[in-house]
Amino acid sequence: MRLEGKVCIITGGGSGIGRASALLFAQEGARLAVADKRAASAEAVAAEAARKGAEAIAIEVDVANAAAVERMIARTLEKFGRLDVLVNNAGYGITGSVVETDEAAWDALMAVNVRGVFLCSKYAIPAMKRSGGGTIVNTASVVAAVGIANRAAYCASKGAVAALTRAIAIDHVGDGIRCNAVAPGTIDTPYFDEILDNSADPDAVRKALAARQLLGRLGTPEEIAAGILFLAGDESRFATGTILTLDGGMTAQ
Repeated sequence: MRLEGKVCIITGGGSGIGRASALLFAQEGARLAVADKRAASAEAVAAEAARKGAEAIAIEVDVANAAAVERMIARTLEKFGRLDVLVNNAGYGITGSVVETDEAAWDALMAVNVRGVFLCSKYAIPAMKRSGGGTIVNTASVVAAVGIANRAAYCASKGAVAALTRAIAIDHVGDGIRCNAVAPGTIDTPYFDEILDNSADPDAVRKALAARQLLGRLGTPEEIAAGILFLAGDESRFATGTILTLDGGMTAQ
């Protein structure tokens, strides 16, 4: 198994890409800390992982809160005694141009999408060093490379995640720590469904978003989880500072 015995934290693990990653990691022998702001969601996914034979715990965490992140790392070390993999997946998006975006909404999004990656990495890296090294996988987005309309804050946040990925890779290669990111296109997740539900014509929006990807469909959480698994494991041992694009061909056009 590709993650046999590895201790892995997955933030945003309660749904979507995080849930798919947790369940795939469980199949590959990982020991899991499923972390999410929604405790019930984290507990449900940890239970699913346990049914697949994995040792798994659920941790409630607000990744924008330094004390909460420190507790997440401490709880993981208390349970498993080491840390090998961190998946910084927690994040969300809002609509609006820079003119339309409320300042408080901008700050709240940056707190989760950027500060969260910073804090989780900041407190995970010392634990990884004590464990002999490790891997960090961040969830960026294709919007780190190409802009899209009416998503100014989200585009900026994911650009920051991509840049931070490279910075961490450079700063901590000497510690035996690799840092990479996945850059998904539009993925069919529960959060995506919430966005559609708030649109005037959900079917039309879904079709339009699928059409902008060369393969003509939305991605699945499991497809992104497969990329995260690759970057988390030894198969990607020659990769660090890499942004792995999984976008159905959106950026090829």
